[in-house]
Amino acid sequence: MTESSDSRAPSARSALTVPYASYLRVYEPLGAFPEPERTHWSQYARRPEIPSYQDELRRALADLVPVPPVGVPVHESADAFVAEVDGVLLVCPWRTRLRAWLALAELAGAGPGGAGGQFPAPVLDVALPPVVRGQAAADYERWRERNPDARPWIRSAVWQVPLRWFVLFTDDEREYVPGERLRYRAPMVQGRRRLARALRTLRGAEGFAALAEALVDVGRWLEEFHPGSMIELDYGGLVHGLPEERLAGDRSAADLAGGLTALREGDEAAAQEAYELLAARWRAVRERLFAN
Repeated sequence: MTESSDSRAPSARSALTVPYASYLRVYEPLGAFPEPERTHWSQYARRPEIPSYQDELRRALADLVPVPPVGVPVHESADAFVAEVDGVLLVCPWRTRLRAWLALAELAGAGPGGAGGQFPAPVLDVALPPVVRGQAAADYERWRERNPDARPWIRSAVWQVPLRWFVLFTDDEREYVPGERLRYRAPMVQGRRRLARALRTLRGAEGFAALAEALVDVGRWLEEFHPGSMIELDYGGLVHGLPEERLAGDRSAADLAGGLTALREGDEAAAQEAYELLAARWRAVRERLFAN
């Protein structure tokens, strides 16, 4: 799979670099989109400059400045990430408004994986008052009735890369450019195959039920997309928030694959040790979320 670089993204970096978010993205072939969206993305991809994930984050942070804050954009984004693989144009729509609704639900503990919410209620009430969250929830319910099959092309995480994402990739697909990016890219069919194999391994072992359940959720999401898609795991702003030597030595996909191999070979102790070391490594990163 021959991939293009992101050479058309803006080269000038803003003084504000948002360091904390990572992403799992799906890029679908242009032909997977219905008209008139297909024509829109075809024309969009020919732009000399395309906004970056940092631009999207800055816009979101700017929306939190007014009083009351804007928790969810009023209009859906018309932006996307684009890539070319083996001569095929691939598109990953931002869908910022939909993702903002889903993120609000997780913050309050109502979304997938949102067990009890990510922040204490008093903290959440200060950042996003209940009236703002209530209006956003009502807007989402009305929108969902009109768009029952909508799903985001992007999943994001704060101060971490969820371990389940690494299952989709191999170390050979890792690309690290110091100070710029650390990412993995894989064909959709390969990612689905790796996920299915990992699930078979985990379901036959004890102590890995949480990881298996998380993989089921990722698998259901990936099934919504065209089989000719590309999956991308992007460390995003973590490249600017973690030490360079930490990133250069990071082989999380290989480490997780090693643990799964040990499990398939019946060495549960080695598998558990590999998983616990990997979880501890990312737990130390995630604790920055609560740093003052």
